[in-house]
Amino acid sequence: MSDTTTQTMPRLSRRQSIQAGALGVAIAGAGALHLNRDARAQAVPGGDQPKLPPPGPTTSAWMVPLPVPVPKKTVASLNPPPGEYPVEGEAGRLPHQTWTGQAPRKLYEIHVKEGMHSFHPQLPTQPIWGYDGIFPGPCIVARYNQPVLVRFHNELDPYAVGFGSPEISVHLHNLHCASESDGFAGDYWGSLRYGPTLTRPGLFKDHAFMNRYPGFSTDPNGRGDWREALGTLWYHDHRHDFTEQNVYRGMAGTYLLFDAFDSGNEHDTNPRALRLPSGVGKYDIPLVIADFLFDQSGYVSYNPLAGTPGHLGNKITVNGKIKPFFKVQRRKYRFRMINASVARFYEFYLMNGSTSQNFTYIANDGNLLPAPLTMNAVRLAPAERGDIVIDFSQYPHGTRLYLVNRLLMESGKGPDGLTTPGEQLLRFDVDFDPLEPDVSQVPAKLRPLPPLKRDEVIKTRRWEFDKDNAIWTVNGKIFDPEKAGATVKRNTAEIWVLKGNGSWHHPVHIHLEEGRILSRNGVPPPPHERGRKDVYVLAPDEVVRVLIRFRDFTGKYLMHCHNLSHEDHAMMVRWDVED
Repeated sequence: MSDTTTQTMPRLSRRQSIQAGALGVAIAGAGALHLNRDARAQAVPGGDQPKLPPPGPTTSAWMVPLPVPVPKKTVASLNPPPGEYPVEGEAGRLPHQTWTGQAPRKLYEIHVKEGMHSFHPQLPTQPIWGYDGIFPGPCIVARYNQPVLVRFHNELDPYAVGFGSPEISVHLHNLHCASESDGFAGDYWGSLRYGPTLTRPGLFKDHAFMNRYPGFSTDPNGRGDWREALGTLWYHDHRHDFTEQNVYRGMAGTYLLFDAFDSGNEHDTNPRALRLPSGVGKYDIPLVIADFLFDQSGYVSYNPLAGTPGHLGNKITVNGKIKPFFKVQRRKYRFRMINASVARFYEFYLMNGSTSQNFTYIANDGNLLPAPLTMNAVRLAPAERGDIVIDFSQYPHGTRLYLVNRLLMESGKGPDGLTTPGEQLLRFDVDFDPLEPDVSQVPAKLRPLPPLKRDEVIKTRRWEFDKDNAIWTVNGKIFDPEKAGATVKRNTAEIWVLKGNGSWHHPVHIHLEEGRILSRNGVPPPPHERGRKDVYVLAPDEVVRVLIRFRDFTGKYLMHCHNLSHEDHAMMVRWDVED
């Protein structure tokens, strides 16, 4: 399959995986999924209309502080040294594109392994699968024009039981990235740590993230377009048929990109610098939000009997904790909200008592808007991101503010409307004066958008997201990693028409490039969606037209629904970029 050979691990086969979701049948055998009675109670014959998740164990609120990600440290060298072609011990891949003769100078090592995690002091500490064995995984802080190489070591037990697959494929969500480092779903690889029992060899895999602006290959200066810089990214597992289960087990981390404009330094004297609240882990805080289904003994369980709609949890975590608190200074903070749930949508409000508060919305899908927006709510589908700035200086000492989700979901079909008062997820404790003068700002103009060049469009394609006999499809077909559903020409532009059929919501993610939404059902998108996007939410029977360009790299890429139950049950398509 693709760049590596097939494997013979005793896992659920592709046919079994699809049948398990479509028919609501638990598969026994070496890869058996451990279910509990609560999970079984959620299932409904046919899998289409599961009830609300059963209630989990009682947990007290505001017992633990919010874990704050800090930048992961680089390593001085790797052994063996990375190369353009796979090196000894590395999983199979094609040669790195745009390799300049030597490895990037910024080197990282991440070990994918089992670790012990505490979601809450009143629940048992329990095993998760995580990058470096933690959830969320490490935060990588990078800069444009400074290439990064990350060596991912797979140290999962290849004979692990329960849900998930110990074979992995790592996708850095939203990076303008060469195909061989994009984490194609079919390019999964396993560990040799427990003996050479796999025919997919590889102790590790090197991902080269060149951090180049889009369009660098056709720019006479070789720089690309700084107006299309990215900001808030996240990486997660993308293993064919098991993405949902592996992400749900904990495989998610953050990757933040800066440049001279969004420099990450509020003291920057460069007149071009935005001077947004800065210091990752200080005043610039990623918030990884994910729900989990806990049984009555306090352990995370996975319910394949919920079928194809999407797996919902009964507890929502922020940076891996249930209802944490965060002590803040009376100054501005930047929060990067990432929906890392496998199926749940959210609509977040900042509440002071029963009154919603305004905040400044600066980025959609992690990409700075042309100008900030004043909002009091932000809705995020799975994999969407939203950057906001909260100015706590307007609140007196002792104020308690809450990040609240008010969006109901009764099944994986999608949102079911708003509720009052909603669920409090994170408490902000306004307890301190600034430790230093707050020189950060939110300027009236952020990152401009390049013009929409419709004259460059050479083709319009239509993609319909539907269901056929409880199997999710794109244009009536299930995912085949060996066949491209489309071949596009490098350095051209197309319009992709995305159509959602039936009564389902589908957050559609397109790899490699961001696009610009031209219309939703024939009308312009709302202001917060008029920037650059990489996730396009299709409401039932909605039509979204997207202008997208395919630049710089060649190879195979993916488009799929980011409700990961839908993705793993075949709602994914491969498309290739060729010269």
